[in-house]
Amino acid sequence: MIFFAGNNPVWTFTILHRLRADRRALANYPANAKVWQVRYLGFLTLLLQLLSASSARAQIQVPVGRGIVRLEATQQKKQGDRYIADGDVDVRYLDMRLRADHIEYDSKTYDILAYGHVIFDYNTQHIEAPQGHYNVRNDQGVFLHVHGTINVARRPNPNILFSMNPISFEADEVDRVAEQTYVFKKTWLTICMPNRPIWKFYSARSTLRVNDKVVLVRANFRLLKVPLIYLPYASVPAGQKVRQSGFLLPEVGNNTVNGFVLGDSYYWAPTDWMDAEIGAQILSKRGWGQSFDLRAVPESNMNLGVTYYGVEDRGLPAGPNGTLIPEGGSQAHLLFTSNFGRGWRGVADLSYLSSLTFRLAFATTFNEATSSEEHSDIFATNHFRGFSLNIAALNYQDFLNAQPQTSIVLRSAPEVRFSSTDRAFWNRWPVYFGFDGVTGAVRRSDTLIDTAQYVERSELAPHMTLPMRWGSWFGMTSTAGFRVIHYGEQLVNGTPVAQGLVHTDGEFSVELRPPAFERIWNRRKTKWKHVIEPQIVYNYVTGIEDFSRIIRFDENDTITHTSEVESGVIQRFFRKTGDGQAEEFLTWRVAAKYYFDPTFGGALVPGQRNVFAALDSITPFAFADEPRRWSPIVSDVKMNYSARYDIQLQTDFDPVPNRLSAYGLIGTVHPFRQSFLSLAEFRLNTDAILQPRQNQIRVTGGWGQMNRKGWNTATSLAYDTIQHTLQYEVVQASYNGSCCGISFEYRRLALGPLRNDNQFRAALLIANIGTFGTLRRQERVF
Repeated sequence: MIFFAGNNPVWTFTILHRLRADRRALANYPANAKVWQVRYLGFLTLLLQLLSASSARAQIQVPVGRGIVRLEATQQKKQGDRYIADGDVDVRYLDMRLRADHIEYDSKTYDILAYGHVIFDYNTQHIEAPQGHYNVRNDQGVFLHVHGTINVARRPNPNILFSMNPISFEADEVDRVAEQTYVFKKTWLTICMPNRPIWKFYSARSTLRVNDKVVLVRANFRLLKVPLIYLPYASVPAGQKVRQSGFLLPEVGNNTVNGFVLGDSYYWAPTDWMDAEIGAQILSKRGWGQSFDLRAVPESNMNLGVTYYGVEDRGLPAGPNGTLIPEGGSQAHLLFTSNFGRGWRGVADLSYLSSLTFRLAFATTFNEATSSEEHSDIFATNHFRGFSLNIAALNYQDFLNAQPQTSIVLRSAPEVRFSSTDRAFWNRWPVYFGFDGVTGAVRRSDTLIDTAQYVERSELAPHMTLPMRWGSWFGMTSTAGFRVIHYGEQLVNGTPVAQGLVHTDGEFSVELRPPAFERIWNRRKTKWKHVIEPQIVYNYVTGIEDFSRIIRFDENDTITHTSEVESGVIQRFFRKTGDGQAEEFLTWRVAAKYYFDPTFGGALVPGQRNVFAALDSITPFAFADEPRRWSPIVSDVKMNYSARYDIQLQTDFDPVPNRLSAYGLIGTVHPFRQSFLSLAEFRLNTDAILQPRQNQIRVTGGWGQMNRKGWNTATSLAYDTIQHTLQYEVVQASYNGSCCGISFEYRRLALGPLRNDNQFRAALLIANIGTFGTLRRQERVF
């Protein structure tokens, strides 16, 4: 019997199968021919066994610390404590893998010497080098003439361009000093594709802490191999934690008003709940600026934010003699919120602006430059068992003119307010009682009125509400109450006088809710619903005989005698697709008021602008400069047909002069997935006594997003059709790749004689790091 053995049973089985199939043919051969055939096949089988044995890889296993060093190679031998392996050597220990052409391992010192095509892998860390040294016990090593990649965990940040590319590097020497720490000597690093990197950081010495940061010493940033920035020391985030203290990328720019701009900031992050940024700018034509930004969240229910910006301005030459007129100043904002326990909550929202001239001269955006109001509020509030207690200090300032500067200041500090929700005292009777009371010290200062610093003002306003319903089709709600206000000062011939004044009135209102009309119909797979809701409200206020002596501190001081009816209709359109929820995609409200007393108890003064509670409760635009019975007919249309369309149209039609007195349109359209278009127009067509005529058009449109890959562009403008002036214009374009991007901007501000400048800005977006240039994120149109 003949046995075939070897390391390839499939091949052996094939030979045996052929021998069985040819048994009859062998029987016809001579005897010596059979012996020769069998001997030949046996020699061939032995040869295959020797070849298979020679191709098998030798493997050794050596216990070390917490694991076992496994070494595989084509050839290996042992000399004392040293294992020498050649030919496709592969060493594994725990999460480490080391491959090379030749390896020498010392089992006594745990050192590995690797030569030829050295490849080191540890989790997401990959290193290739011609030679290297590694110790499996202390996890340290040295590699020469290295290139490789290291993947780090990153968290997307909406403020910067984000990329999942690994950190690619080349270095003369790489020292692995710890499991997650590498020291590079004479290296470059990038997150671009290593074969064609757009930018690189070159450094004489760098330290990489995986999932933490990269520290660069004597580094320079190169764009397309061109050195742009020299950094004696720099720290770059390389992980999910991107808040690290250090100097930020410098800001360099130029514009027609400030001249050459050079600035930098220091970012300080001492703890995980607080950070701050302090910076300075050199403005070659103006002077220098300072900025400060602080954020802190010491507890989950406590938040603090502080911002400051100021400019020490030399001024620009003006007038025939070229006299320098400084326009410097400062602005600041503080916001603090906290829950103090036992139902108390405190808020401090403080704003400061030195002058409107400063804002017009140095604001970077159109919205900021045209904002003339400043609010400062501090209050502590507590709600308990249906009652509310508020202790506050409030200040409001509205700048009316820049040069000469004029403003209106309204202050209420201190102020204590105590109120209640409507509550029923009898279970069998649907009668609800509530009240609102306030006392404090107030002040008003403007071009016509200037009261004392602290004027006592106290108010009490209780009321009673009776809701009634007849079936499911008709409802009526009646409210009756009175109001008592005591003032420490009053107006006498338009001048504040320190004489007390008690103001009382009686108030009554009835709201009727007639039955609503609705219709439901189906079209294909969509169900539609149209609802018409009529509304009728009657208001009556009496007892006010001294309105001309009342100083207006808040909206309750504008209450006058009135007898009026407000009637309106609200139309709602709903749609429901399939099993989804019904959505209200269109709402249209039309309302108007009829005044039975066109003079409001003699409070209306003909020939001047009158602002009363009975007037501005129907429309925010002033319309009464003479006695009248009808208010403008107010129409408000809101449409949200889908996520792609959002339109709101407000109009005021004044029947007295028979014209459209106010018009406002805001529409946003997303015709394609990455595109957007917004149109806004505001028009006032009233008499100059009431307010100046206005007609401004604002358009914003673009394609893409700020950090989207590829081309992105956006533009925005504001045009005044009355003055035929393009007040504001900005055009931005950017291109973002996998590791960086570049942005360009043209910005123009035309704000009258104080400012008319053109700005050209550019910024380089470095993925996962930040932005270098003069185009800030908060100034982008996207």
